[in-house]
Amino acid sequence: MLIKKSRLLSILLLALMVILAGCGSDSSSGKAEGSGNMVEKIKEKEILTVAMGGKYPPFNYINDKNELDGFDVDISKEIAKRLGVEFKPVTTEWDAIITGLLTKKYDIILGSLSITDERKEKVDFVHYYTSGGAIIVPENSKINKGKDLDGVTVGVGLGTTFEEKAIELGADVKTYSAGADAFTDMGNGRLEAVISDKLMSAYAIKTKGYPYKIADESLFVDEVGIAIRKDNPELTEEIQKIIDEMKEDGTYTEISEKWFGIDIR
Repeated sequence: MLIKKSRLLSILLLALMVILAGCGSDSSSGKAEGSGNMVEKIKEKEILTVAMGGKYPPFNYINDKNELDGFDVDISKEIAKRLGVEFKPVTTEWDAIITGLLTKKYDIILGSLSITDERKEKVDFVHYYTSGGAIIVPENSKINKGKDLDGVTVGVGLGTTFEEKAIELGADVKTYSAGADAFTDMGNGRLEAVISDKLMSAYAIKTKGYPYKIADESLFVDEVGIAIRKDNPELTEEIQKIIDEMKEDGTYTEISEKWFGIDIR
C-alpha cells in the first residue's frame, strides 16, 4: 500500500511539472506574439493607420472636396508609400489623441504634435519640423510681447501647449476645438489675442485675408514630432530613417514648399 501511494505521488508530481511547463511555454509565446516587430505587422496588414485632428490647416484639414488634406497628410502618404503600404487616416479629438495611440487605435500620430518632456514620458518621437508659439493680434493692437497678455482675453486650442503658455502668462483663457474659431471670435471682438502655431497663423492670415498681424516676440520654439508607442522601437527607427531619406532626396522640401513656400524643417 505504501509503494502504491509513493508511486501515485510521483505520478501526480510529474503531471504537475508537465502542466507548469506547458503554461510557461504558452506565456512565453504569448508575450512574443504581443511584442512582435511592428514594422512587419504593418506590412502584413498593408495599412499604416495615422491619427491627426483634421482641424488644423494647412497641416491637416478637410478641403473643399471634403477630403483630408495638408502638409501632415502628404508626409504621411509618403511614409506609407516607402513602407509599401496603404495610408489610412484617423481623425480624432485632439485632447484624447495620445490616449488613442496608447490603446492601439492607430499606429502613429502625425498631426503636428509638439514634443514636450511630459509627452516623451508616454511616447517616443521622430522630429519632422520646427515651428513656434506666436501671438496673433488685430493689426491696430499694441500687444507685442508675452508680458502684454496678463489679464488679456486670449483664444487657444484645447489641450495644446499654447493653452499652457497662456495660463502661465496670466491671460484670461478661452479654449477652442478648432483654431479657425478663435480667429473668427477675435474678428468679432470677443478676443484680444490668439496664441497659435506661427506657421499655421501666417498661412491663415495670407490665405484668408484676416486683418491680423503676428507679434514680434515668439513665445517659444516648438519642436514637432511623429508619436509612436514606446514598445515599437523598430517602427520608430524605420520612420526616422524614412524622414531622413526624404530630407536628403528633396521630397521633404518639395512637400514643404507646396504648403508654405519654404522648407520648414
